[in-house]
Amino acid sequence: MNCQHHPALNWDIFCHVIDNWGDLGVCWRLATNLVARGQRVRLWTDQPEPLDWMAPGARSGALAAADAGALAGIEVRHWPRSDPAAPPSALPASDVLIAAFGCELDPAWVAALQPEAAAGAPTRLWLNLEYLSAEAYVERCHRLASPVMSGPLAGRTQWFFYPGFTPATGGLLREPGLMTQRAAFERGAWLRGQGLPAEGDAPRVTLFCYEPERLPELLRDPALRAAHWLVAPGRPAAALELAWPAAAGLQARRHALPHVAQTEFDRLLWASDLNLVRGEDSLVRALWAGQAFVWHIYPQHDDAHHLKLEAFLDWLEAPPSLRAFHRVWNGVVNAPLPPVDLPAWQACALAARDRLLQQDDLASQLLGFVAEKR
Repeated sequence: MNCQHHPALNWDIFCHVIDNWGDLGVCWRLATNLVARGQRVRLWTDQPEPLDWMAPGARSGALAAADAGALAGIEVRHWPRSDPAAPPSALPASDVLIAAFGCELDPAWVAALQPEAAAGAPTRLWLNLEYLSAEAYVERCHRLASPVMSGPLAGRTQWFFYPGFTPATGGLLREPGLMTQRAAFERGAWLRGQGLPAEGDAPRVTLFCYEPERLPELLRDPALRAAHWLVAPGRPAAALELAWPAAAGLQARRHALPHVAQTEFDRLLWASDLNLVRGEDSLVRALWAGQAFVWHIYPQHDDAHHLKLEAFLDWLEAPPSLRAFHRVWNGVVNAPLPPVDLPAWQACALAARDRLLQQDDLASQLLGFVAEKR
């Protein structure tokens, strides 16, 4: 594992919030992961407002005491994407500039934040942090250079950095000490602290999804007949509201949750027996939770997400019941929803987590890559 010490550098991370806030969530986690390793970060985003609940105090500089160390090295700045003018003057140059998820940066911004280094000075790096996938192209494209051939940035190089699930990729975000915190977690105490039922053997189900058509079927699954449904606000709450009549006659109970900070979202996943997650950030957090989970993959109009889902299930070494459930849950196959098998699905999640823990995390790999190229 990579335990090398790296000198403190200035990082600029750019995030264009498209929808559902997952992209901002990943960028904030990346920023805190880098700061935990002694780096300084400016996080630029066109929609900083969700940080008010995702990381309370991030914009005002008044994070809770438990998170104050992360804030000390992070500066949140509004990024006016529609304004092609260069950023404010007199900002320290960034040693590393990251365009997250392929967001487009005006050349004036790149030139202003990363002026040409003096002869003999360390190289300033410009990276494109890509979307997460288990598909084979990730290993082929990870760490590839993309020279700029024309325009005001001609002669510069952008590097592609791919998160992933295998040692030949950039890895996943994982905070130092995360597994120690996970091992010390007391589920009952946390549930009571959130005002949620902590007693009894009824399973807890976290619902953080889009609009799964098969949700009414899942409510009737024998393994979940008496479940406590812990429901995230927004689209998950709306989806369950429509599906809930299917629970008539069952002992299932639902509990509406507010927006919670990232640290509390992690603990929500730790406290649940089944995590129904979506997108990218919550998938990674479900893997670290080590509980049974099902991934609602972001749907694409050309069904490209079908191949992405299959590649992930292959890497996961999903048992047949979990593979079949994912296909139906995500609309790949039109068939009855298979029964939930919590013990088998959790065993799969734990085995996958064990494999991931043998690999360096994303922030450590980024630091190693930057040290190599500078």
